Amino acid sequence: ILRDPLTFLPDEEVRNIPGFEDPQSRLLATTVQVGSEKLRVINGYFPNGETVESEKFPYKLAWLEALVQWLPSQLEEYPNLVLLGDFNIAPEDRDVWDPESWSESVLCTPKAREAFQRLIDLGLTDSFRAFEQPEKSYSWWDYRMMAFRRNRGLRIDHILISEALASKNLGVEIHKKVRGNERPSDHAPVTLTLDL
Repeated sequence: ILRDPLTFLPDEEVRNIPGFEDPQSRLLATTVQVGSEKLRVINGYFPNGETVESEKFPYKLAWLEALVQWLPSQLEEYPNLVLLGDFNIAPEDRDVWDPESWSESVLCTPKAREAFQRLIDLGLTDSFRAFEQPEKSYSWWDYRMMAFRRNRGLRIDHILISEALASKNLGVEIHKKVRGNERPSDHAPVTLTLDL
């Protein structure tokens, strides 16, 4: 809920994690001015990792480590910070329709979940889990085996918010109906409402 106009500050834009070689350009940080406050929004398309045995999995872990190392400086400069995107991590078993069968997946491995927890340990909050949520709330469903119709999904799209924004969190919604559209993405949009 905006009480003041919103102004983008293009001089504060960052593409990619500074100091981390990333030809896939997986991160974009931008800042908006809302009244007298600045809001830092960092959007990432986190690496999937393919399989635990793949050379892409160490890259995923290295990318996450670089993000964890860079974020403290961002939180110090921008107390009002939102980190969002396709994390390609289901942080808990309740975020997976069948935790046992997914336990060795790159989306659910202990190393990936530890990296997610390290983001939380920086002082970020999983805005979705700040509220009581229905069981089996997912944001991604495979196109195969009627996964969406059977609600066999995972919650891998997240919006983490800084401590300063936690009290301004009015709610988070996974727009599941959109996933049922003709020719949809395999992800449903997730939105956060902040009282700014």
